[in-house]
Amino acid sequence: MAVITGASRGLGAGMAERLAAAGLHLGLCARREPPVPAAAAAAGVDVVTAAVDVTDAGEVDRFAVEVAGRLGRIDLWINNAGVLGPIGPLRDLDPAEVAANVAVNVVGVLHGSASFARHVRSRPGGGVLVNVTSGAATRPYEGWSAYCASKAAVDQATRVVAAEEAEAGLRAHAVAPGVVDTDMQAAIRSTPSDRFPAVERFVQMQRDDAYNSPAWVADHVLGLLAGPPTPDVVLRVPDEPRPG
Repeated sequence: MAVITGASRGLGAGMAERLAAAGLHLGLCARREPPVPAAAAAAGVDVVTAAVDVTDAGEVDRFAVEVAGRLGRIDLWINNAGVLGPIGPLRDLDPAEVAANVAVNVVGVLHGSASFARHVRSRPGGGVLVNVTSGAATRPYEGWSAYCASKAAVDQATRVVAAEEAEAGLRAHAVAPGVVDTDMQAAIRSTPSDRFPAVERFVQMQRDDAYNSPAWVADHVLGLLAGPPTPDVVLRVPDEPRPG
C-alpha cells in the first residue's frame, strides 16, 4: 500500500495510476481532493482520498492514521507535493511567496517523512520513503532561488532520515524524476527570460519531446520497493528511451 501527496494532477496523478495498475492500494492527498485513479477499479484496489495541507503536521498525521486504519500498513510513502514559484531574482521576490515555497517543499516533506517514520515504528517490518527532489538541488538556476534551495534541503533532510530510521527498516530516498511534462513545465516555458534565463532549455525539451513519463518514474519507484536495497539515498531516474 502506498501514500502519495500532491496526487491531484501531474506527476502525482500519473504515479497513482501506475501504482494502482500494479495492484497497490492507495492513500492519495493534495490541496484539493484527488480523483480516484481510473485503473483502481480494474485492478481491484482500494483508494482513500482527502484534501490535505501538507504544511499542517496535524492534517498529515490524521491522514496517515486514517489510511492505515482503512487500508492497513503503509509500505511506500511518496512526498510529491511541491511548488515551483516564485520565479525571478531573489532580490525582487515577495518574501511571503518565498516562505510559502519553503513551507510546501521543505516543511511539507518533513511532516510527511515524520508521519511515515512514526508509522513504520508502530508496526513490524520496514518501508520505503521517497521524497521527490530535482536536479535543481545541485544545479543553480537563476530565477529559482527558492526552488533550488528547497530541493537541496530535501536531499539533505532525506539523508538524515535515512540515517535516523535505518534501524527501524525504513529506507529513505530523494528521487529526482527527471523532466516530466506537467503543468509546472508549462509554467516554466511561459516564464520571460529576464526572470528565468534558462527558459530556452526547457522550450527545447518540449520540441525534442525529451520527457520522462509518470509511468516510467513510477516503475523506478516500484523498483525501490520491490528490489534489493541500495545504499544510495539521492537518486535520479534515468532518461526514458525514445522509440527509434
